[in-house]
Amino acid sequence: MTFLNPAVLLGFAAASIPVIIHLLNLRKLKVIEFSTLKFLKELQKNKIRRVKLKQWLLLALRVLIILLVVSAFARPTLEGINIGGTTSAAKTTAIFILDDTFSMSVITPNGSYFNQAKQMIRDIISNLQEEDEAGLILVSGDTEEELTLTSNTKSISDNIESIIVSGSSGTINNAVIRASEIIGESKNFNKEIYLLSDFQKNRIFIHENISDLSRSLNKQVKLYSFDFSDKEIKNISIDELDIKTKIFELNKPIIVESIITNHSNNFVVNQVVSLFINSKRSAQKSIDLSPNESKAVSLEGLIEKSGQNDVFVEIEDDEIIKDNRRYASINLPEQISVLLLYDVQSDINFINLALKSAQTDKSLNITTKPLNGIESIRFEDYNVVFLIADKFDSSPERLKRFVSNGGGLVMYPSSNASLQQLNSLFSELKLPSASGISELKNDSNLAIDFDRFDSEHPLLQNIFINENKKSIESPRIYKHIKVTSGGKGESVITLLDGSSFLSEYNYGNGKILLYNVSPTISWSDFPLKSIFAPLVYKSVIYLTAGDNVDPEYLAGESINFNVSKRTSPGIRIVLPDNSEEFINLNGDNLEFINYSKTFNNGNYRLYSGDRLLETVSVNPDPAESIVDYITDADFDNYLNSINFKGSHIRVPIEDNPSDVILQARFGSELWRYFLMAAFLLALIEMAVSRAAKKELAETEK
Repeated sequence: MTFLNPAVLLGFAAASIPVIIHLLNLRKLKVIEFSTLKFLKELQKNKIRRVKLKQWLLLALRVLIILLVVSAFARPTLEGINIGGTTSAAKTTAIFILDDTFSMSVITPNGSYFNQAKQMIRDIISNLQEEDEAGLILVSGDTEEELTLTSNTKSISDNIESIIVSGSSGTINNAVIRASEIIGESKNFNKEIYLLSDFQKNRIFIHENISDLSRSLNKQVKLYSFDFSDKEIKNISIDELDIKTKIFELNKPIIVESIITNHSNNFVVNQVVSLFINSKRSAQKSIDLSPNESKAVSLEGLIEKSGQNDVFVEIEDDEIIKDNRRYASINLPEQISVLLLYDVQSDINFINLALKSAQTDKSLNITTKPLNGIESIRFEDYNVVFLIADKFDSSPERLKRFVSNGGGLVMYPSSNASLQQLNSLFSELKLPSASGISELKNDSNLAIDFDRFDSEHPLLQNIFINENKKSIESPRIYKHIKVTSGGKGESVITLLDGSSFLSEYNYGNGKILLYNVSPTISWSDFPLKSIFAPLVYKSVIYLTAGDNVDPEYLAGESINFNVSKRTSPGIRIVLPDNSEEFINLNGDNLEFINYSKTFNNGNYRLYSGDRLLETVSVNPDPAESIVDYITDADFDNYLNSINFKGSHIRVPIEDNPSDVILQARFGSELWRYFLMAAFLLALIEMAVSRAAKKELAETEK
């Protein structure tokens, strides 16, 4: 016998109260002289003996009544014994762990693994008693679809019907941890966890998350596992989608590379891989795959419109569909906002002219501002900032925040640059310090030329005079800042003296391009060369490409949306199924918001009013595509690793789970019987007490 509320057993001490009262109230009978008739004395002794016997009986009854009442409140329970023909009168807490990850979408003659699991849960719930409680946990981690403990088990059964397979992955261990937290707080005697999964080998646990759960998953807990993986699965997945193109222009091709993996033990022949841009098929290839082989497939398509361009790569359907498509998004702005900040106004003349002449479709919105008016500037309104200066008249914190949040910055020294002021500005932006300013006479014999350049860098692609020689016409440079990337960035073009003519640096989520000459003819003839205008224009296009290729998340991960460019407090998130969610940021001075409801694959769009702020692609976790399943021994080892102390019962899915569960479930709670016994003894005590008082009175006479 087990007591569910053992602390109440301290009440057994109350059983001493009747004993104490009995000892305090012992009364001696009065001695009354009778006649010397011998038979009267014997009669008196018999009555006294009977009175004492009833007093001891009353004492025993009262003690027993207290013991029974205290025991009833301690909830005594018998294991494995059914009383009164009931299945199990003990209250039950049942936690159902449903694997809703997309590997459970495999279809068999009996339906998908997932639908079979849902029906199994409904069957088990139908056998719960009125006062039992149940809850639901999803392996995907979608807590909004999970159900907390409730005695209204019918509502759980009804709600399960609406749950669909998630695009997210997850580990069984995380679900078991959440189940242990819930079941550890339950006061019910029967504590049961039902785990329904296909038991993918790499989705059981991550080593870093293993912890000792013996306190909550103790001997009182029973774990029932249902394994639905009953056949070899053919699955081909798209594991990666990489936009290889770094500079995006209207009506120019983009190159997309995908990694396709065959997870089965069979050869795959003529697997069709397609590229779609804005739901239009742009390219297609066929590939062959050996068992468990991965291949990179390169596809080329055309960007035909400005604005948001949805991109996805797709393969033909197989037994697991959710990993047959992978998403990306390219945002080609209809107009790029460029800000030219200058210390000396004449320093921006060539840059302004180059930007205006390079664009052919009015795609650039160019604004010029002196540095002394910087306080009135909203950097968030621009995509790229040109800074032709060596100092800031105020703190550069807002400029630094602009770049860190994904903006692009192009830096040139001003025509009257000061080394000390330049290095102070470089230090603020975490750029390497300049060792000096080299100045030569304006003589072609003394000018310095280009030395090396990275021909594979996006800024230099398609800019060569002779594509075969890959040569660039070098400007004649008479004055330049002696600065090298110093391991902090990448040198795109270097000069003969080893200094970086053009270098690139990452700063937060943004980029900085640093030229070491002023864009004036007093420093070099660079502004007069044919490469000047294309290089300036490509600098703008390249820096905005960081915004164009939207970030990628795995389904189930929280998205960190950038809301710094919002124009109103109302934020609207459009989900892949075109449903919408509204968030009010009124009064919140936030630059980022966290959004966690990412259980569907596709593109999530963030709007401020009608203005698109950001698009994020959410894709399936490639780990969920691996159709390698765990053995019984492996799962037993996992249970040992979390120090599981309860009983583990494997339930074959072809068996009737109710029969297996009822055979293993604990038996009946006896508190009702203890109270009934205490009530009956109380009635007996009343009768005995009344008779004892009557005999005592007669004896005293």
